Amino acid sequence: MELLHASGEVVKNPRIILTENTKDFSWGFYCTNNYRQAKRWASRKRPSPTINYYLLEDTSGLNILKFDKMTDEWLDFIAQCRTGGVHEFDIVEGPMADDQVWNFVDDFLDGNLLRKHFAEYAQFQYPTHQISFHTIKSLSRIKFLRSENIDDI
Repeated sequence: MELLHASGEVVKNPRIILTENTKDFSWGFYCTNNYRQAKRWASRKRPSPTINYYLLEDTSGLNILKFDKMTDEWLDFIAQCRTGGVHEFDIVEGPMADDQVWNFVDDFLDGNLLRKHFAEYAQFQYPTHQISFHTIKSLSRIKFLRSENIDDI
């Protein structure tokens, strides 16, 4: 599977960086298979918006969690990770809680949005995809292919 990682630089050797804020699936190295989404991510306030391409090789022996769509389980997992929870998965894949969807998640966490209403609101968002790598073992399965500066396209 070909994956894309948005950055402000060429990333030949991906790594997991712990930051102040956790992301949808906790700390990890995030990619997507959606070019439009990668281009949008790369364009966010970066002097050198770059899309890095990787090939995900054999995933046998890895602990993988995959969400095909926004479900109650996905919402609970996102809520756990976004509030600092960690997990034991090597790779997590599924829809992204972008800014609009995250507002719904935040409202759900604050008790201002019922679970049944979350599903109604979130289903109208455009399709997104993310796959995150959470261990050195999982990072060893992706091979750098190339990069492109989107300003040059």
